[in-house]
Amino acid sequence: MIEQRIQQQFFESADLLYQAAEQLARPLAMAAQMVVDAITGGNRILCAAHGLAALDADYLAARLAGRFEQERPGLAAWSLSAQARDAAGLDLARLLQAHGHPGDVLVMLEPLREQRDAWAAALAAAHSQEMSVIALTGGNTDEWRGLLEDTDIQIRVSHAREPRVIEAQRVLLHALADAVDMQLLGSDE
Repeated sequence: MIEQRIQQQFFESADLLYQAAEQLARPLAMAAQMVVDAITGGNRILCAAHGLAALDADYLAARLAGRFEQERPGLAAWSLSAQARDAAGLDLARLLQAHGHPGDVLVMLEPLREQRDAWAAALAAAHSQEMSVIALTGGNTDEWRGLLEDTDIQIRVSHAREPRVIEAQRVLLHALADAVDMQLLGSDE
């Protein structure tokens, strides 16, 4: 019984990743181009999330600032989530007001819509700083329409279970980092 349940975890994740590959390739390619345009234009990538998703924001910033699979110079990327955790009382909106500049890109991760209200001020701050937003979201409904602008890119994993959304978002982060490297460096194959 437990082995079947374990196998079901893998099957459900694989099914979601297959569906996501078809649905999200285009917006992810657009997001990669947005990141490359920002970096080559002298701007920065600011990554942010709330709760446990902040670990993935830290992860993406580290992959961009360090390296993904190919050696390259570090890219101007960092996680505001780490800074928000270290400075008690600092919220993402205040950090975006302090660090965001026109042309920068905010990559936000929100696996489900639990923190939607907390994002309202942060997204307003990013937009007031003339930043572009790449929103990696999840859930079965699209509740972000009022917070995102037409120039923002939403990459929504349509699933109700948070673990599945997080797994898919991690693959999306890898695909984003790979696409950025390929555009900057070419293929290493």
